[in-house]
Amino acid sequence: DKNRTGEQKMKKELDYFMIDGEFGGNQDWFTNIVMNVGGCGAATACDSCIYLAKYRGMKELYPFDLKQMDKEAYKKFSQIMKPYIRPRVQGVKKPEWYIEGLEKYISDVNKKCGTDYQICMEKFDGTGDADEAERIICGQIDKGLPVPYLMLRHLNVEKYKDFIWHWFLVVGYEKDAQGTWIDVATYGEKVRLNLKELWETGCKEKGGIVVYDLKK
Repeated sequence: DKNRTGEQKMKKELDYFMIDGEFGGNQDWFTNIVMNVGGCGAATACDSCIYLAKYRGMKELYPFDLKQMDKEAYKKFSQIMKPYIRPRVQGVKKPEWYIEGLEKYISDVNKKCGTDYQICMEKFDGTGDADEAERIICGQIDKGLPVPYLMLRHLNVEKYKDFIWHWFLVVGYEKDAQGTWIDVATYGEKVRLNLKELWETGCKEKGGIVVYDLKK
């Protein structure tokens, strides 16, 4: 049955890093109170940089030891990232702010280290079509790139309470009869979510995703 074999292939997960036994970085480690409460944008940028350093050869994007990653180095890294993607009163509630901050960080790394990392970033707004969002997210994972995702509000508060007003990183997907599921890294864990249900929040304030494009 062609469809079923087609479906079996509809799964892809990025290689991802562990830090002290946890899946990626964890905002809960931040001792700085502002970062602990509102540092999810910076944490998502830190995790993106670690990923690009470890798996895409952009080593200078992470200023510490990639082989021996630990919480202390991650906390230091988050403090380096903080001025670029600084938590505001309502957090980093616009993908544009995230893009601006991370572009500036990469540009400063290039200046300091003599590198020439070219990463274009675009946002796909949360008001966009769910099928288009799915196409973009799966396409990014297929290219070996994680996807920063910002969700602001959601009608299903109980189910998505940990994701409301929150940045996290999409690191895998799987398609089955129930739809498309995404694996996201957040708070040092891997969580599986139904993409369409997550995307169609039923609320006015939407968020969106950031699309990375690595220029050779």
